[in-house]
Amino acid sequence: MPPPSDSASSNPDVARKREEYSLQPVGYIRSTLRTLTEAPRQGSEEAPDAWLEVNPAFERALSRLEVGHEVLVISWLHLADRTVLEVHPRDDPAIPLTGVFATRSPDRPNPLGIHRVTVRERSGTRLRIGPIEAIDGTPVVDIKVTLTEHAD
Repeated sequence: MPPPSDSASSNPDVARKREEYSLQPVGYIRSTLRTLTEAPRQGSEEAPDAWLEVNPAFERALSRLEVGHEVLVISWLHLADRTVLEVHPRDDPAIPLTGVFATRSPDRPNPLGIHRVTVRERSGTRLRIGPIEAIDGTPVVDIKVTLTEHAD
């Protein structure tokens, strides 16, 4: 957290409010997965391919993104519970409660999802990507090409 810059920062609520950020979706996932219960926990667990419909205003940002590229799709998990701080990993009560920052739980204070996918097809500003466990309508806030297998 950046250092406080004025006396208002001595009030944590004022400081927190000043530190809010906004994100705009660059696109949305269009998937056959319609509910959370249908979605596998990870893309590698038999998730389908889906279409990422990028807002046409960002078409130039797709320049040189090609079929076969591996990318990280960063989504906003809009159905997540942002009040959850601990979970039983994989919803298994036999596993001790664990802080969400030590898990891949979608429920967390800032529910960002990170999905390593392959671009399978491109049609204008639509990308068929997969496998991806995100449900239909999930907002996408960024797309980043991977540099190496272990760079992310």
